[in-house]
Amino acid sequence: MAFSKESRRLKIKKRIREVVSGTAERPRLSVYRSNKEIYAQIIDDITGKTLVASSSYNNKATAGKPKIEQAKIVGKEVAEKAVKAGITAVSFDRNGYLYHGRIKNLAEGAREGGLTL
Repeated sequence: MAFSKESRRLKIKKRIREVVSGTAERPRLSVYRSNKEIYAQIIDDITGKTLVASSSYNNKATAGKPKIEQAKIVGKEVAEKAVKAGITAVSFDRNGYLYHGRIKNLAEGAREGGLTL
């Protein structure tokens, strides 16, 4: 029985979310990757609120650039917004995606922007 890529990712995501959780002191940096765009948001799971978000969708800074560069830009943007909001450390939730390519670049961009992952 073969699993689809999506069902495999959701299975991994479920396993990750049992361990990774966002608190007020260390919120969760959640990443979603579609075929065209990449989205990142910082979430406090205790209150269920999104504190900071950024994406490549309708973003002038990422327009016309390769997707790997877009991911790094989105990572830097979310980190800058987080630092302004007083957040310096986050738990990285790769959402079941492999830590490779766009996901890795987003994390590196967040680190460059001043976040501790």
